[in-house]
Formats: sequence, C-alpha cells, structure tokens
Amino acid sequence: MVTTTRAAALDIPRTHPVRARAVNAAEVRAMLAALGGLAPADWPRATACEDWTVRDLTAHVVGQYEELARPWLLVGRTLRGRRRYPRLMPLAAHNQCQVDARRSVPPHVLVGLLTRFGPQGVRAVERMPVAVRRRMRLSPLFPESKELPEDSMDYLARVLLTRDTWMHRVDICDATGHELVLREHDREVVGQVLLDLALRWTGPPTFLDLSGPAGGRWMLGRGTPAVAAEADAVTMMRHLSGRPPRGTLECQGAPDAQAVVMAARVIF
Repeated sequence: MVTTTRAAALDIPRTHPVRARAVNAAEVRAMLAALGGLAPADWPRATACEDWTVRDLTAHVVGQYEELARPWLLVGRTLRGRRRYPRLMPLAAHNQCQVDARRSVPPHVLVGLLTRFGPQGVRAVERMPVAVRRRMRLSPLFPESKELPEDSMDYLARVLLTRDTWMHRVDICDATGHELVLREHDREVVGQVLLDLALRWTGPPTFLDLSGPAGGRWMLGRGTPAVAAEADAVTMMRHLSGRPPRGTLECQGAPDAQAVVMAARVIF
C-alpha cells in the first residue's frame, strides 16, 4: 500500500474488512515469532509502556484477543478497573486489569494463550457483520474513544487492534534488543497510522520521507511543502505514539512548521 512515489496520505484507503482480517492474523503470527525468540532474562525487562515489563505487555496483548472471543470479559474488566483504579482513565484501568488477571502466569503459558486466543479473536470479529460492528460504539465503555477517528467496534477490529499489537511488538524488540522483523503487512499498519494523522492534520503542508521496508513518501495537507520530515518508518511511528525517541527524525523548514510536526500524535 505504501509506495515509493509521493502521494497524499489522506488518499490512503481504509483497510478493507477482508484485508484487515489477513493483516491482523499476520501480526499475531509476527508477535508470536517475536515472543518465541525471547530468553528468560528478557521477560522482566522494562518497556516504553510505563510500569509494564515485557511479560506485563504480553499479558495485555493476550487480554485484547481473549476479549474479542469472550466479550463478557471486556465488560467485567472495565467495571473492575473503574473500581480498582479510579484515578486512571477507563481504558488504562481496564488494560491494567488485563495484566492483573495473568499476574502469576508464566511467560511460556502466556505465549500458549496468545497462540490460542489470537486466532480465536480474529475469527470472532469475522463472524460479526460489518454493519453491526459499525453501529457498536466503544465510548459507552471507554469515553476516550470519542477521540478516535471512528468511535466504533469496526474501527477497533479493522485498525486499532492490529496497530496496538504491532506497536507492542516494537516495544518488546526495543526492550530486549531483538531485531524487529518487518514483513509485508507492516506497510498496512504504517499506512493506517498516516491516514489517521492526515484526517486530523491542520498543520502546514508537510512532506514525509519514511525509509525502511514499511516506508514511503507522503504528503500531509495540500500545496507546496512548508516542512520536510525524514525518518525510518518505525522511528516515525514511535514518535507519533509519543514513545521515547529511538533513531533520528530530521525536519527541514521554518521553525514553527517543524514544531507542528514534532508535536504530532496519533492514538495507538
């Protein structure tokens, strides 16, 4: 989807439901491959996710797919999170309850659970008609969802779930020093991030030159670029997610235009 030609990020198509299923399944396999390469010493390592180790982060990912297959757990953990962590936003409290639920589960069992629930979750989404997913709002459970480009189960299933798993795979590789293996489906994940960025872009026309297997050349906004940003695609994704910088993001242009690019964020 991402090409080496310069194109408008706003013209990137939203992932088709059939394609989304394939991309999600591919990312589950990629995550399992990454987890399978970890050594015992890797699991307690700290990640870019505050207070979460590699093991905690994996428990969260397991919970995401488990809740697609068993949606009553989503509701239960959301209610429990509001009671247990009243100072956290509802989504963050819910996510912490996912980690709490598997606090004593050994790492190899977590991998086995993701092997089981990953495909189950993908199939559960597939069984739900697209029209129904589009009508189901996330915001009654998580008010933060109103800030998403689409407040719907369909957006969660087609875009956000895969993006979340993908970014956590990056987190795991960053924390452990293991190589981040990029495959064909990674381009789709990056492209959907850029589409969401473009949908809410109010900054100056910006040229993005993203290198690497998941990269491409894109325009934000219309007209002559006021700023050009150059980075590896994964480096740009870390930046847009608000994670600590790794790699180099170089900008050229007026300082105020550069500042807009450096402040840009997308929900992951």
